Amino acid sequence: MSVTDPDRPDRLHGLDALRGGALLLGVVLHASLSYLPTPIWLFPDDQTSPVAAGLFFAIHLFRMTAFFLIAGLFAHMMLGRRGTWGFIKDRLMRIANPLFGLWWVVFPAFIAVIVWKAAMDDGGVIPTDGPPPPPLTLETFPLLHLWFLWVLLLFYAAFLLLRAPVAALDRNGVAGRLLDRLTGVLIGPWTPAVMAAPLAIALWFTPNWIAFFGIPTPDKGFVPNPAAVVAFGSAFALGALLDRRRDLLARIERLWPVFTVMAIGPGAAALYLSGGTAMVLEPLNDPSVRAAAAAVYAFAVFASTFAAVSLSLRFLSGYSAVRRYLADASYWVYIVHLPLVLVGQVLMLNAPLPWWAKLGGIVIGVMAASLLSYELLVRHTFIGRFLNGRRIPWRRPRQPALAPAE
Repeated sequence: MSVTDPDRPDRLHGLDALRGGALLLGVVLHASLSYLPTPIWLFPDDQTSPVAAGLFFAIHLFRMTAFFLIAGLFAHMMLGRRGTWGFIKDRLMRIANPLFGLWWVVFPAFIAVIVWKAAMDDGGVIPTDGPPPPPLTLETFPLLHLWFLWVLLLFYAAFLLLRAPVAALDRNGVAGRLLDRLTGVLIGPWTPAVMAAPLAIALWFTPNWIAFFGIPTPDKGFVPNPAAVVAFGSAFALGALLDRRRDLLARIERLWPVFTVMAIGPGAAALYLSGGTAMVLEPLNDPSVRAAAAAVYAFAVFASTFAAVSLSLRFLSGYSAVRRYLADASYWVYIVHLPLVLVGQVLMLNAPLPWWAKLGGIVIGVMAASLLSYELLVRHTFIGRFLNGRRIPWRRPRQPALAPAE
């Protein structure tokens, strides 16, 4: 889903790697759900561990916020290169098409695994006495893990609508220069605290907020919850502003030790205030505890996001063929992974293995199946053009040999 030209020397390899890594971590996140100490998932395993809860918490803390920050940066970059209509056409092809086209494949596969497991538990017969499925409405439509594509489309629309009048009125660039100066003031060791303030308020006002799960995932319905809009929308907006001030990426990179320390301490505190790895899945009713948990969690979200961004800029900015391939494949892997994860969890239920071996087996199996299907069905076909913006030929054309100098 990268929007950078693969042949341009200014390709942001570090951010591209982080974007791909954030999507691939979704495989680990969803696979870990079976091994949490408190059963909350479709297929809870008898092998559980508080370590699995800590792993889930750490990934969920920063993953999607970092993704949306990078998405905002790449969106602004593409708009500058392709113009408004080119941007709209590309986003419809590579975001809307996969959402509305592949949902009809992913969701039935998701349901098929649930039915398969129910038949296994019923002696091989599909039960017919279950409750009727809930009606599909705008509020209950099951987007599953593809919710991020819908939210991206909403942010793209808001981005274009908000940018158009500013660009039309700011003929002499005064507002743009002021915006760039404000962005420069925003970026520093204080950035996580500034970005966290609106999110802390949104979490405080979230009804029945369960601190362990942090930002409520907007995976049902077409109207995302306010906390998700605030968290992911502010990250997207900051990413767009950072593309206007690429020089600030160097400042973020230099701050990687600061952001890393800031992420670890408040991240651990957020886990503690949410009940720890014992997973207290009850709303925080005490006002002081709720306020503290919301403030600390919001700060930890953006501290860990900037830690991930700065570490990627510092250590992953060089070209790597492996990272590049995984970044290209990550979009497809994330789209198809959830039904495969469910299959792996079902197959591992009765396996005489510790939880970490089951989790590792599921992740390896899902990644292998997803990458194989990507290589055979996507990368070199028209599907790759829809997902990644280009189709990679099976064999690259040979470069003509240079004639020897005389």
